[in-house]
Amino acid sequence: MKLSNQAQAFVLHFGEMGSRWGFNRTVGQMFALLTIHSEPLNADQLAEALKISRGNVSMGLKELQAWRLIELHHQPGDRKDYFTAAGSIWDLARTVFEERRKRELDPTLTLLRQLLLSDPRDEQEAQAQEKIQEVYSLLEMLDQFANTLSKLDHRDLHKLMKLGSGLNKLLDMKASVKAKTTGKSATTPTAKKPTKNKTK
Repeated sequence: MKLSNQAQAFVLHFGEMGSRWGFNRTVGQMFALLTIHSEPLNADQLAEALKISRGNVSMGLKELQAWRLIELHHQPGDRKDYFTAAGSIWDLARTVFEERRKRELDPTLTLLRQLLLSDPRDEQEAQAQEKIQEVYSLLEMLDQFANTLSKLDHRDLHKLMKLGSGLNKLLDMKASVKAKTTGKSATTPTAKKPTKNKTK
């Protein structure tokens, strides 16, 4: 199985991005290939296309299944397991978002709750706990916002994102007008010198 230049560029880039999303380069490449390929692929096809070992493919498939990003399929008369991306691009983005929240944000909130339950022993601990409370409040707000977003239909989410873009432009325009107004008010006109009346 040979990839086109376009597909190869896409797969390689997503491999590099994978580490930023929480999984390694090989897993990122496998996910990218399964996302853009129109037909289900088996482990041998993935290994051939990406030029990686069968063992790496097996481990990568298990990780993608743990992330809920791929689906298992079977074909009549074939005992091999075939895989496809689990849903639309919007579905995959939502799943990555939810999994990262579960793996990163939820444990952090749990730890912060435990720290806030203990009484501070001195002023230094009291000040530290104030900052911890601020961090907790911010993350809890983000968690609630993320939970709301995860329940939205992709059409409503798309509208919300477009609304956010428009709101950002409006705020930029407001800031620009305010800056111009402030600049004008700060500039004071120079007073004209009084002219003397000429005596004839």
